Amino acid sequence: MKRRIVTGILILCLLTFFSVIHLETVQAARKYVSIASGWVVGVYFPLAGAISRIAHENLPDIKITVESSGASVANAKLIATGDADLAILQNDIAYYALNGTKPMFDKPVPNIRGIAALYPEHCQIHARKDAKIATVKDLKGKRVAVGPLGSGTEANAMQILEAYGLKFEDLGKVERLSAAESADYLKDGRIDAAFYTVGVGASAIVDTALMVDTMIVPIDGPQADSLIKKYPFYAKDKVPAGIYKGVDKDVPTVAVLAILVAKAELEEDVVYRITKAMWENIGRIESAHAKGKEVKLEKALIGMPIPLHPGAQKFYKEKGMIK
Repeated sequence: MKRRIVTGILILCLLTFFSVIHLETVQAARKYVSIASGWVVGVYFPLAGAISRIAHENLPDIKITVESSGASVANAKLIATGDADLAILQNDIAYYALNGTKPMFDKPVPNIRGIAALYPEHCQIHARKDAKIATVKDLKGKRVAVGPLGSGTEANAMQILEAYGLKFEDLGKVERLSAAESADYLKDGRIDAAFYTVGVGASAIVDTALMVDTMIVPIDGPQADSLIKKYPFYAKDKVPAGIYKGVDKDVPTVAVLAILVAKAELEEDVVYRITKAMWENIGRIESAHAKGKEVKLEKALIGMPIPLHPGAQKFYKEKGMIK
């Protein structure tokens, strides 16, 4: 009996020992991946969080850490330096990054690779009604937030104003603010309007509209046409009626696409498994934010302006989406 007890204890000890060794081996082999997102009050951050959660639940050897950042331009630069493994950014900015388009990029970002197109990002100019801004031209002489320095929003603001014959110098005051800061400044009356390039329904705009009488300034007509002709990443879209308090009819605007990218150096198998897990667990993304419901596999390659990462390419070949 004593021998059996001693033998049992030894077996238990050996099992515990090998379990610990196995756990340490798995932890040592775990791949740590960072994903650069955007403002906490925007759409990038919760969608990146959903991708992280999918990895946590389905890829135990891959841990994805979500980083808040200055959004598109900043994210492309993080990919360039290798400080981010994955990132969400605008499709136009991804193209500019790959080609080193000035003034946003001093040199190309040759290691940026595509994984998936996600959803349209609407260019939304949110203005106080008491500022009497009926058109983009009325921004002349006004106090306007144009997004953080170096952001995709700033680039879009510059291009939209250009289409209407305006420059930043024509504005009364230019504020380079995050989405949360722009919302606070609008509420306090410290600015008259703010540019946002973000999914419709972003909390920064929703919350402000509940507290202050505001409107969305239309971007349409020949100016929108000339914008799209010069910058073909834009497409005509609309901010639907009822999405924000005070917006009682559809407002025409333009939109770009949010896309998920990776650095070229990230292992093919890691990107393949993340891509596969993301699309096989799309419900996580759909429930993370209202814009998540617009993320569709059949649209994953539409508007992708940069080469695909080999890992993503492998997945889409398996799906028969590319040859």
